[in-house]
Amino acid sequence: MNDFLVSDGMPLRDQADGLRRMFSGTRTRFIAVAANPDVAFAGLALERLASVCASAERKVLVVDAARGTPDEIAAVDLSACIEPLGDNLSYLAARGLPVRYVSTRGSCEAFLDVITEAAPEAAIVVVHAEAHELGRLFGRRAPRPLLLAADHPASVTSAYANMKLLAQRHGLLAFDLLLVAAANSPRTPRIAEQLALTAERFAGAVLHDWAAIDPAAHGDWPRALVRLAQGLLADMPIPSLHAGIAATQVAR
Repeated sequence: MNDFLVSDGMPLRDQADGLRRMFSGTRTRFIAVAANPDVAFAGLALERLASVCASAERKVLVVDAARGTPDEIAAVDLSACIEPLGDNLSYLAARGLPVRYVSTRGSCEAFLDVITEAAPEAAIVVVHAEAHELGRLFGRRAPRPLLLAADHPASVTSAYANMKLLAQRHGLLAFDLLLVAAANSPRTPRIAEQLALTAERFAGAVLHDWAAIDPAAHGDWPRALVRLAQGLLADMPIPSLHAGIAATQVAR
């Protein structure tokens, strides 16, 4: 089931279908990730985040809707473009697709319904898109957005710009942060602190939590990343998800 109803301009039959899915037994949880052009390993960051979520034995779909040209096949059969990456993890290259579902009010929320129909088994959908596209997709009812940054100034500036856009245009005032940086970088705590202070001072926004991942590291997930994923999925009514993450924390 989708977290969001279809737009007002949709036929009554489609609205009824949305209501049935809203009150059905399963619920799709969306994670909104604001794309950052100054983060070199954004794809790896998405993969690590999605893998942590998939460790709870729930199907996870990563939808990459950042800038780019969409696959023409996706306009005909979106499900045919979903690539399996593992037992519980799959990927959809959806660059440029959300705007094809835009309503007269500028909303692309219908695209979320299309995703859930194309991948009904996905309990968690990670949507990676430009900040303005996240606004069109989710509106004011967006899940707490996740910002991406790295340990250099340009990426932090872009992360703050994404936060400011979502705060001012869509009234979203709580965020999380995923930093891509070497494990021995002394700048990561300072970056998170400065971003939190700047966001509060100039946008009235709150940085809820943050985690850092080392793109060169292998093996165990950082505990902060597991905690971040748990926070993003805390209200998902699936007991095994919480048990899976709790077990991961103990093991690591």
